[in-house]
This record gives sequence, C-alpha cells and structure tokens, in this order.
Amino acid sequence: MKMLSPVPGTWYKDLQTNELFEVIDWDPDQLTIETQYLDGEVSEYDLDAWREMRLEQAEAPEDWRAAFELDDHDTRDPDAPLQPEEWCSPINSIETDVMYGVEDI
Repeated sequence: MKMLSPVPGTWYKDLQTNELFEVIDWDPDQLTIETQYLDGEVSEYDLDAWREMRLEQAEAPEDWRAAFELDDHDTRDPDAPLQPEEWCSPINSIETDVMYGVEDI
C-alpha cells in the first residue's frame, strides 16, 4: 500500500480503526505529524508510525465542527469591525429618539 504524505488541513481515514482525523501539523525537522480526531483528541505520530498506518484520504465530514460546538460565527475574526450590509440604506440615516446615558425627568 502506498504511503500518503501528511498534509496539514487534509482529512484521512485510518482503515484499521475506521476513525477520521485531520492532520493539523507536519514538522519535517522533527519528523512528527500532529493529528486531531473528530472527538477533539490530539495525537502525535513519528514518521515511522505514520508509515505503518493503513490510511486513505477522506473528505471532511459535514459535522466535523459539532464536537467542538463551533458555528459559523466562530469563523469570523473577532477583531474585525462589523460593517452594515448596505451603506446606502435609508435606515442607516434614521436617528433614534433615545440618547443613551440621558434620562428624561
């Protein structure tokens, strides 16, 4: 069986355990491969152990973020400013009747 190269961001299926995992790091200097399974477990293999594994490349599962309780909002950069969808919308020019920090007596 041909050995698959460890490519970060690529999903593989271990044919012996029938588990899916993603390669998250490949260090060619140390010859180590770091992987993360669907349940969040992180493992590290040396190149010899990687060569002994029976693997096939796999598609990322549709629900791979479910174990980490991630949603679409988690992919957005939290430091990026929020932008209105339409800068020219007339709703953007409406002033509110409320002035925050000021109370009517």
